[in-house]
Amino acid sequence: MKTHRELGVCGCSAPQSEIKRRVLGHGHTDYADTMYHLGTVMYLQGNEKDSVSLIKDSIRILEEGGQGESVTCLRRLRYLAQIFLNSNRLTEAENVQRKILHIMELSKGSKSLDTVIAAEGLALTLQANGNLKEAQELLEWCLDVRKSILQEDHIQISANMLHLARVAMLSSNRLRKVDISQAKAELDKAKALLDNSIRIAQRVLESPNQKQSSIQNNGGPKETGKDEHAALVILLQSLDALGLLEITKQELEEPKVEHPPPIEAEHAFRQCIAAFKESKIPRSVSSSPEVKAEYLTCLKHLFSLLISDTTTDDGISKRHNTLQELKDEIKQIEAELSKSRKHKR
Repeated sequence: MKTHRELGVCGCSAPQSEIKRRVLGHGHTDYADTMYHLGTVMYLQGNEKDSVSLIKDSIRILEEGGQGESVTCLRRLRYLAQIFLNSNRLTEAENVQRKILHIMELSKGSKSLDTVIAAEGLALTLQANGNLKEAQELLEWCLDVRKSILQEDHIQISANMLHLARVAMLSSNRLRKVDISQAKAELDKAKALLDNSIRIAQRVLESPNQKQSSIQNNGGPKETGKDEHAALVILLQSLDALGLLEITKQELEEPKVEHPPPIEAEHAFRQCIAAFKESKIPRSVSSSPEVKAEYLTCLKHLFSLLISDTTTDDGISKRHNTLQELKDEIKQIEAELSKSRKHKR
């Protein structure tokens, strides 16, 4: 049984789009607009197949009308790419993102931040799709451009380094059964990138006022809060990745020997937890669901690391209280995130 609102959309918009098609013609941009808006509504209602078809047609009409490089067309391409990413249709998302990047290069130039952001989006999809070599090349290019036009401690550079570090860690994982020395080299590269990413993110969090003054002319005071939020997310992700890297590093050093968990990994995870609890971080930043989700990931990784050290009576007695505290904290954060998700519905 459809609600009154759903009937208003499904019962009226489709006939109205047909009327527009007859009056305006199939290739008219107003008709394309109607198709796009109907497509977005259908997607929100769970009809992905028809949604994608309508949005593709609306993009095609714009392209055939010479508006393929317009802001409107780019917005629709990005929406289409996001639909594919949400459904894990990575190859289709990659194709759309390549088109977006091509348009950005033609309209904005290769040294534009807009072009860099488009290239980075494509690189992350390539990484998810297993194309690590091209992902690395694109991310290295993004980093070079950012370094040439942004301050050396800009938060975008920190994020770019984190992405490159993750690619290097994935490459190391592929190489570990083929070439141990090369696998170790990739981990060393990843560690250097993570160290720099952490340093930059910490600097942004330690001096938000300075960051604000440096961008005030462009973005105004509101940008500072966004920078702090991004910096905390990146810091938590980088410290968590560093902890996982240290575990992998120990496995590569002596794969057949059992060792207690590496102290460097535990230190990285504990730094991650301390960063979340830092009293100087504004409550509005640390209480965001995105930040809490990264904190939760780190808590779980530390819990898994410590529980692996409880195979002896001595290990159990030393870790018992810590493990219980972590377990309680994990339950609390999971409950808070669940509550925030329900509020969004």
